[in-house]
Order: sequence, then structure tokens, then C-alpha cells
Amino acid sequence: MSVTSTKINTTPKKSVVELENATIRFAGDSGDGMQLTGTQFTNTSAIFGNDTSTLPDFPAEIRAPAGSLPGVSGFQVNFSSRDIRTPGDQPNVLVTMNPAALRVHLSDLEPGGIIIVNTNSFAPLNLKKAGYESNPLEDGSLAGYRVIQVPLSELNANALKNVSLARKEVDRCKNFFALGLTYYLFDRPLDPTLEWIREKFKKNTVILEANTLALQAGYNYADTTEVFTTHYRVRSANLTPGKYRNITGNEATAFGFIAAAEASKRPLFYASYPITPASDILHELSKHKNFGIKTFQAEDEIAAIGAAIGASFAGQLGLTGTSGPGVCLKSEAIGLAVMAELPVVIADIQRGGPSTGLPTKTEQADLLQAMYGRNGECPAIIVAPATPGDCFKMAFEAFRLATRFMSPVFFLSDGYLANGSEPWQIPSVEDLPDIEIQSRTDPEKFHPYLRDKVTLSRPWAIPGTPGLEHRIGGLEKQDVTGNVSYNPENHEYMVNLRAKKIAGVANFIPEVEVFGPTQGELLVVGWGSTYGAITSAVESMQEQGKSVSSIHLRYLNPFPKNLETVLSNFNKVLVPELNLGQLLTLIRARFLIKATGLQKVQGRPLKISELKDKIDQLL
Repeated sequence: MSVTSTKINTTPKKSVVELENATIRFAGDSGDGMQLTGTQFTNTSAIFGNDTSTLPDFPAEIRAPAGSLPGVSGFQVNFSSRDIRTPGDQPNVLVTMNPAALRVHLSDLEPGGIIIVNTNSFAPLNLKKAGYESNPLEDGSLAGYRVIQVPLSELNANALKNVSLARKEVDRCKNFFALGLTYYLFDRPLDPTLEWIREKFKKNTVILEANTLALQAGYNYADTTEVFTTHYRVRSANLTPGKYRNITGNEATAFGFIAAAEASKRPLFYASYPITPASDILHELSKHKNFGIKTFQAEDEIAAIGAAIGASFAGQLGLTGTSGPGVCLKSEAIGLAVMAELPVVIADIQRGGPSTGLPTKTEQADLLQAMYGRNGECPAIIVAPATPGDCFKMAFEAFRLATRFMSPVFFLSDGYLANGSEPWQIPSVEDLPDIEIQSRTDPEKFHPYLRDKVTLSRPWAIPGTPGLEHRIGGLEKQDVTGNVSYNPENHEYMVNLRAKKIAGVANFIPEVEVFGPTQGELLVVGWGSTYGAITSAVESMQEQGKSVSSIHLRYLNPFPKNLETVLSNFNKVLVPELNLGQLLTLIRARFLIKATGLQKVQGRPLKISELKDKIDQLL
């Protein structure tokens, strides 16, 4: 934690330390409510005026045994009085509800960091489940940290002894007791969470009372005892004036698709098969039937993409969402959309692979799959958001490009962006670009593959329009007429024409912007969720006088048309990715430069410190 001023005495025994930013991680069993606890702390901090960035960490096991290492759930939040871009490299405070949570997350805690531990859970059986041979609270292994031992379960039970709840239900409220402790530690108000409890449990007054008492008891315990001799204050950030809300990447993605439907004046049809970490998009879109949104939970991935293609053929915004395993199953049908030249958007929320892989962890390993993972020469547009809030903009952009160029578009997000959150300045509707769609209605000289001279896109002719009867499908088409053609020269011509159409998209997307000097020693090139760590690391190195700049690619196929020029202005190029070097491979092949990679495939996001070390090494 970065102390920016001296201590301010408030009482003889307690003091306040002002911090520029702090990072806290809540960890416990998957049933301990750590995601809810972290979300409430984040929302309160956002209301307080801090800039925030979060990293939820879900267990992959649905029903892992209680107290076991695979069942540990975590939530990290970085909150600050200045602009931040990542959830923090290391937590300053670790709140652990049991020994397994301590064992899983202790290695990430900063040296000398604070551990708030529920001592009631450190029974011999729980220690054994976590793989401890001795109690770490007693054997000296935590000597390098500030350990705050709290009999949290017992104190919570005492606070709720007059509430008519079973013992198990009482114990489920202990996360709010822990939340109250951390609210005191970081000088957070209780009111936002109390209001949330009242609204959430207004139909269950017993649960409402229990959670209220637990939250207040945790805060009052910290306030009236000497367990904390210091508490910390992170002042509000100087954010750009406007209306904000805390938003996750999946929420922003859903809102971006809804906005595209409103801007284009076309119905949105979303077809998907539930899959982590994309399912939240289905959940969010299903709430907005008032905007004419249609959601369809298909029986499998193939049915989902088929339904989306059908909706697109019928003149609606066809959309499907999935993760890497689902893209594999959809690949043949995506090829059909390429051949039929229909504007379908495929939202791929990437996760660790291959196969089932790491379903709840993040990865960026589907880029080459989106680029080449279909039979034949089968080009598609690819866009990728950089932050949770940016998911809104790039989801909107996906449909702008799909409908303008009559092409499938991949929207490549990932688990880190999908589940992470940040304050998002709500855009004005008037500031959103129009998506102008002009369906063909005139039958005069109509042909299904008669192309626009600028975009090379074919007309979008809605079935049922008089005089515009036509046939499309997966077999190769004759130029202009759309008739089935087996002519070798025509096939080569159509393959090149489809590729030329996608390449021409570069004339309709922004040029890449350089963060820092436009020429120098080292350029860091990123895409997707690496944006925060890359930009923060480069900014820090620039402040040290190092010759380093960065660019971030939101358009991956085609690349921005000035990319080659930008790359040529630097002596060295570094490409950090959460894969084994997929963008690195594309850049080396396309531009014939000797770029260097920084690969990480651990299911975790890049750290600022990892990037700074690599930059130092290259410089």
C-alpha cells in the first residue's frame, strides 16, 4: 500500500493512514459468499468515489468438498484515489475464512501484508483438508505478516443469537460480519450495503435482520476492540464528470449488443448454449424483452449458431455466445455464414483450454482459432475489447462491421474481462454512432451476390420481399448470380473476393494510436485484457525515462492499416499474451519483424511487475 501522508491521530489508540490505493482479497469456500462480499465492497467503494478494478476467482468444481483446496473462491478488488487499470499485482489485505483459503492465496499476499483470519475454522479436520501438518496460526510460519485473528464464526453467532434462524443459516451470514470488519478497516460507509440488504431481502425479514446485524456487528467489533490499532482511508478519485455505474465485462457486452439493436432499428436474436464464462450474457439479455430482445437457450452449440444464422437470414441481428469449446462445435456453421455472407456475431468469451481445460480461469488462446479455425479459406472479422467497460463499445462495433460488410464477426473477450468490473461512464445515446442498414427492396436487376462497389458487401435481401426470391447456402456461388458453381476459376475468384472484402474493412476502422512517443527503442503490442497491465507498466517505465511506448489492438482481422508503419518506428517489439504467442506469430508472419513474446498460461492475468521486468530485460 502506498502511504501518501503521515498518520492522523483520532484517538490515543487508533489512527488513520491515508493511502493512494489499496488491494484486498476475500477468500473462502465457494459457499461462503466471497463473490457477494467482494462485490458489495466494490460497489461501496465506487459510490464513495474511488476508481476500482476487480478480479473474481471462481472454483471450477461445482460441488468441491467443503474446506478443500479445489473449492476455494476468491474476489480481489483494487480501489484508488487515482486512475487505475488493473485489480492489483498483490493484495495488501487477505481475508481468509478457512485454512484452505489461506493456503491457496497466501503466496500472492505482499510481504508484511495484513491477514484477517477466521480462527474458528482452524480445527484439526480443516487443517488436514488444506494439507497443513501444523496450525499456521501457531507454528510461526506467518511471522512475516500482520495476522489479525478473529473468532469470526463465534462472534457472528453471538450477534445473531436472537434471530430465528437455523445454525447453518446463521453461519452463512458470517461473510457480512467479515465485510463489516473491512469496512471499518478502510473507512467505508455501511449505508450502501444496508440499503442493498433491505432491497434484496425485503420479502424475507428474518434474513434481512440477520445480514444487517452481522454487518453492523463486524463493524462495531472492529471499532470497539483493539484488534485494529490503525485503519486506512483511500480518498475519492478525480474522475471525469459524468454518470457512472460499476459494470462487469459481460454486462457491458450485453448492453453493447442491445445498443446496436436500437441504433440499427433491427431486432436482436441471441442464441446460446450455457457455457462458462459466457452464460451471464444470456442472463442479462433475457432481462430486456422490453427492447425487443429475443433470447434462445439452445440444446447444443450447433443449434445455437444455426438459429443465429437463421435469424440473420431473416433480417435480424443474429448473435451467438460461447467460449472456446463451443467455437469448435460452431466452426462448420460459421463457414456457412462466411459462404452465405450473413452478418452473424460470435461472442467468444475465452477461457483456459484445451477441451474443458480451466473453465473458470482466463486465457487468450482462441485468436488463431477465430482467425483460421474453419475449413477452406474462410475469413472473418475479429474485434477484441480491452477493458470491462470497453466491452460495450466493441460489442456495438461488432454489429456495425457485421452489417456493413455482410460478414461474420468474432467478438473476443475473456474470463478476466467478463467477470471483472470497473466504473463505467454511461454514454449518451446521442453520442452513439448510427448503424445504417438498407435492405434491398427493389427487384430491378437484383442478384444475391451483386456487390457494393465500396465495401464489396452483397445486398441483405429479406425473405418475403416481393421479387427478391433467392437461394444461398454452403456450396460455392457464382459471382453476382449466386448460382451454385463448380467452376475452378470462379472458385478462386470468389475466395479472393471474400478475402479482399475483409481486408477492405481496414479502411473503415480507426488507425492504431501509440501510447507515448511514436518512435523509440521498444514498442509493447497488446490485445484484449492485457491492456491494463501493459499500459500501467509502460507508463511507469516512461516516468523513469525509459524509451518505451505501447499500442493496443482492438481490431485483429484486419489489422489497422497503419500498424506496419508504427511497428517499423521502433527497434524492438514486445508482444505480451495469455497464450503461447498467437498474436506474436501473426505479427512475425505478416510484417517479417523479429518481435519478442512474453507468454503466460496460468489462468491468471498478467501482472504489472512481470511486464516491467521484461521491459527492463529488453532495454
